[in-house]
Amino acid sequence: MQAWIDTLLNWLSLPEYGLSTVFVVSFLSATLLPMGSEPAVFGLAKLNPSMLWPAIAVATVGNTLGGALNWWMGYGAHKAADKYRHTASSSHTRALAWLERFGPKACLLSWLPIVGDPLTAVAGWLRLPFWPCVAYMAIGKLLRYVFMTLALLQVF
Repeated sequence: MQAWIDTLLNWLSLPEYGLSTVFVVSFLSATLLPMGSEPAVFGLAKLNPSMLWPAIAVATVGNTLGGALNWWMGYGAHKAADKYRHTASSSHTRALAWLERFGPKACLLSWLPIVGDPLTAVAGWLRLPFWPCVAYMAIGKLLRYVFMTLALLQVF
């Protein structure tokens, strides 16, 4: 098992396979898995400053595709959302109503920690239009990567 992990880590190491690593990590971190992709983007940009903008672009695409996967998982669980809506507390009902009111624009907040990834799944549950949701996800995630990476590069 340890040899397999070492091989995987060597294959995903930043200096050798930087952009593919950033893509995989950013995709997985956009799903409901509890991980962050900012360290991978920052690490690549710190090791190779000329890769700053390609790393941000690849991370944005990977993270947006992960959010789109969440949307499709939520879309597939639409019956569960309807069942939940009928048994939900008033605060949950208000949250769903808020999301329905703002529509796809609410996906701008998909970059937020803790609530951002589930937000994309709920957008699918509510059957908000797919492509506008993806567009707003991409905008929010791009802005997060730009600001977070540039801020980390200034500090470190």
